[in-house]
Amino acid sequence: MKSFIKKNKMTILFSTIIIFFIAGLLDIKYEGLFFQLLPASIQSFLADLL
Repeated sequence: MKSFIKKNKMTILFSTIIIFFIAGLLDIKYEGLFFQLLPASIQSFLADLL
């Protein structure tokens, strides 16, 4: 398992970043927990944006 991680470190890192990015976009779109923690002015800006 360690050799697999060493060989594919950049691929795993890139995949993790992509997953977090998609999760953030979905959270904003469906007004999830992270979205609700934002100030009201930022919420209205993001709601208008998406």
